[in-house]
Amino acid sequence: MPKLVYNIVMNNRIREKLKVLPNKSGVYIMKDENGTVIYVGKAKVLKNRVSQYFHSSQKPSKVQAMVDCIDDFEYFITMSEMDALALESNLIKKYQPFYNILLKDGKQFPYIKINTKEPYPRLEVVRRIKKDGAKYFGPYFAGVDVREIIKTINAAFKLRTCKQPITATSHAKRECLNYSLGLCNAPCTKRITPEDYAKEIDKVYNFLNGNDDEIEKILQEKMFIASDNENFENALLYRDRIKMIEKLKQRIVANLPKNVNKDVFAYQTNGLSGVITSLVVRGGKILGVMNYECFDASIEESETLFNFLIQYYQNMLVPDEVILSHDIEDKQLLQSYLNKKLGIITNPHGINKNLLQMAKDNARDFLEKHIEKEKLRYNNTLGALKLLKEKLNLKNFPHRMECYDISNISGTNKTCSMVVFVNGEPAKKEYRKFKIKLVKGSNDFASLQEALTRRLTRLKEGTSESFKEKPDLLIIDGGKGQLSACFQVLQNSGVHGIDMISLAKRIEEVFKPNNSIPTLLKPGSAELRMLQRIRDEAHRFTITFHRQLRGKAQTHSELDDIPGLGPVKRDALLAAFGTSENIKKMGVDELNAVKGIHLALAKTVYDYFHKEDDK
Repeated sequence: MPKLVYNIVMNNRIREKLKVLPNKSGVYIMKDENGTVIYVGKAKVLKNRVSQYFHSSQKPSKVQAMVDCIDDFEYFITMSEMDALALESNLIKKYQPFYNILLKDGKQFPYIKINTKEPYPRLEVVRRIKKDGAKYFGPYFAGVDVREIIKTINAAFKLRTCKQPITATSHAKRECLNYSLGLCNAPCTKRITPEDYAKEIDKVYNFLNGNDDEIEKILQEKMFIASDNENFENALLYRDRIKMIEKLKQRIVANLPKNVNKDVFAYQTNGLSGVITSLVVRGGKILGVMNYECFDASIEESETLFNFLIQYYQNMLVPDEVILSHDIEDKQLLQSYLNKKLGIITNPHGINKNLLQMAKDNARDFLEKHIEKEKLRYNNTLGALKLLKEKLNLKNFPHRMECYDISNISGTNKTCSMVVFVNGEPAKKEYRKFKIKLVKGSNDFASLQEALTRRLTRLKEGTSESFKEKPDLLIIDGGKGQLSACFQVLQNSGVHGIDMISLAKRIEEVFKPNNSIPTLLKPGSAELRMLQRIRDEAHRFTITFHRQLRGKAQTHSELDDIPGLGPVKRDALLAAFGTSENIKKMGVDELNAVKGIHLALAKTVYDYFHKEDDK
């Protein structure tokens, strides 16, 4: 998150740039004092839109928060609004600005794909829509299991499930087990023609478009036949598939045609936080409701909703119709960008109004809970850091904290962990671990000094990406002794402006340099819990690393140190003689007799074990 820099008075650079903004469409980029891109937007008229941000008029809290961070801006003129929209999308992906809507690409819902180009298509579960001529149905989420739907379809219509390529000339030797169980029509052996198979696929289309009656009737008939034939296992299978159909029927929207596909979007905001709720209707059924936390510094709420739709439909199937809680100006631009004549309803009536109200209710409920959740999160992170700075009288606000802990057993496999919290939350990509190389025996003080010396040296050199960030606060797991040893390293490093404390486990005493009297934070307080969290995480991390090293040491063999003896030949020697102790007793001829061990290698092995005898 960018640091807030309150620009009460607009700087001269911005003022001069505003004067020369063109009256053309384009894209603008807002930057903070560090040159970091914090917002990207598009505009029909650059001069009008960018100037709006710097007017003295009242703005929503989220917009004002962004404006207070702006130190400079850039802009690009485009040939059209469509070009501006495409460029804006690319720049958002590139810079990932804090004040833009950022939907996670990894959040992909499943679809059912039917490749109509194949003579005998099968049903596939996919999470990405491609322009490949195939038919896609979905998305499926919120309790609708797409794989259960496919099992239900296959039970009714005997579609193939194998990935074996089937062409006009191909012919399998025999049918698979599914044919014997009555679950497949065996197109691989041409027991069904492409024309008859296509009729079955049409029935699948009918079901996926909302008509449940035919498939339910087929499954009921199969269940009764299986029961009459005392094939109770299959009868139970068909019963479970019928229950799946009944679950889907519970999602039917009354007074809505079965073949209707539409999405409903409601946007709710409290001025700073926001949520967009999407309600997906496919085949006349509500397949799911999803809430998206939405932080966007657009001036108008309708623009926020428009920006969301652009990102949302990059990964989703576009329906025939969308219902929106806010009117959007750029309806034609949205249709052109999505390459579809999309029905856009912003003042719905009847059943559409009810669907929008349902989405609004979900959005309002989510936002209320989200505010409480964010308040709790703030108290446990940034709020706790604020209290920590006050209680310990730190020079810096501890945005970045690093905690160090040592682990060893009797001085062996010594390790040190560096755990990093940024703004009160673990930054696991920043964690680092050290093998202690120079310290002999069990000496935690010296081990901490070695790890901290290496860390601060790399910070000062500035050549290591892993250690380039300067910490605000260093936390040492230990008492006065560990703190004194580490503070000496910090003083000698030439690095300035870093606070250091230690946390002793006995009664959770906090020590500061050059002060023998500890600070006792209130038990259970947010600031003490913060220190305990990072200390415990450092302990967990170093113990895990220590166990890894110890495990490697325990499985290490003397044979691994012999040059030219690889794993295969090492295992051949162990298979022949049992242990490395037995191998030591063997002569060159006996070693050479083992399959794969040539004379030169046998001499190398013998010399390795007897080099001390020769001295």
